[in-house]
Amino acid sequence: MAAPTAEQALAQVEKDEAEKLKLITVHKELELQFDLGNLLAIDPNPPDGKAFRQQNRAQFLCSLARDNTQLLINQLWTLPTQRVQECVVATLPEPTTRIPREKPVPKPRAPTRWEEFAKLKGIQKKKKTNLVWDEVHKEWRRRWGYKRAKDDTKDWVIEVPHTADPNQDQFAKRVNAKKERVAKNELNRLRNLARADKGKVPGVGLTPTSQPSKDQLGKAMQVAKRSTASVGRFQDKLPKEKDPKNMGKKRKFQPLVGDFKAEKSKQLEILKILDSKKPKMDITRAVNRQMREEDAEEAAKRRKSSKKGRGGGGKGRGGPKKGKGKAPARGGKGKGKGKRK
Repeated sequence: MAAPTAEQALAQVEKDEAEKLKLITVHKELELQFDLGNLLAIDPNPPDGKAFRQQNRAQFLCSLARDNTQLLINQLWTLPTQRVQECVVATLPEPTTRIPREKPVPKPRAPTRWEEFAKLKGIQKKKKTNLVWDEVHKEWRRRWGYKRAKDDTKDWVIEVPHTADPNQDQFAKRVNAKKERVAKNELNRLRNLARADKGKVPGVGLTPTSQPSKDQLGKAMQVAKRSTASVGRFQDKLPKEKDPKNMGKKRKFQPLVGDFKAEKSKQLEILKILDSKKPKMDITRAVNRQMREEDAEEAAKRRKSSKKGRGGGGKGRGGPKKGKGKAPARGGKGKGKGKRK
């Protein structure tokens, strides 16, 4: 087979380039309307109904979308471009078509108490750098967070002030102070959220109700008692004090390692119940249930008889009453002891 000549190779290259140009060249009867700021292209040409019916519909729509996208990309290459980190970036113009938002415009956040105070006093926020110089380690470190500069939690010794108790743990005091600051910041955050929603601003501790009920007071007292280190185990009870209702019961679990004989007997009892055809009957429970039912029936009978005894003698409000409206006997007093004439 003879090798192609230079003329044939050049003709093949020209043919390949022409095929490539065909891929980026699209002919339309009417020019498209472009809004490059929104990367929008509007095609005013009516679709070919005959081709839409004869060809595959999905394929026809894909080819139409591909042609319009190619025209949009061709327009993007006419814009001024620049290279940013080995990428060619085009500068888009201002959009001309107003596109409606999917979601409403977000409402501005309500200012916090500090922001209102700073605005009133004219205090301007100054941006702090994230890195500061640490004199101890002689290096630049973060201002906050892990491995920060001037980290007082890494101190192995703390000087006891003259006014403090010498037996007090200064390390624990520093930890508790930090916990209090964190809790105070969280409380202020909740107050800002409540103020923004125009709700009730929580006070210090639990938010009290306007008129707490007896159960609520009991629960609050129980929670206060259980807030000790011993979970209220050594707290004394008041005279005639009752445990609050609906406080929940602590579940008790059997130990994993213990009496193997008791565990073996329990498992054998469960197997006997599962293996027996007749269900096991608890005689004591059945007798107690029967006694309760009988007592309930007797109580119902007594209530019915008492109701009958109360309503049997009277005849209503409209009936005659004893001792009124009757004429006395002629010759005597009392119940007919007089003589008749």
